Amino acid sequence: MVHQPDAGESDDPDRQRLAGYPYMMILCMGLLKAIPDDLYEASALDGATPLQNFFRITLPLLIKPLTPLLIACFAFNFNNFVLIQLLTNGGPNMLGTSTPAGNTDLLVSYTYRIAFEGSGGQDFGLAAAIATLIFLLVGALAILNLKASKLSVEQ
Repeated sequence: MVHQPDAGESDDPDRQRLAGYPYMMILCMGLLKAIPDDLYEASALDGATPLQNFFRITLPLLIKPLTPLLIACFAFNFNNFVLIQLLTNGGPNMLGTSTPAGNTDLLVSYTYRIAFEGSGGQDFGLAAAIATLIFLLVGALAILNLKASKLSVEQ
């Protein structure tokens, strides 16, 4: 049996914001399981508190492998046009705006709306300018990701 969403269920902006959480949760759980128990046993013998364990063992061992994954995940979710277009089409529309903005629009889906679905006509110039900014932002994130992964390989 196929689940039919209730009226407005797929338009809930809070549901769309949760799209990347399961992936990150599974990643973090795997990374936490990879930390050897011997480190925590040794710190318990030294008299470390749980807060000291977190800041001196857990966090440093999570940050190195997680940093490039967080950057890549951000870049992917930033450009996740298909998910927004198929689930909500960017809606529900924001009231009182002069541009066709929706509550669940990403910058990419907003650019698409400006270029092809504008109520005042198609504005290809504004859409091209926003697309250029998206390109620069994702390019900067890619460079940051390469540098972060290079740092983790060298260490």
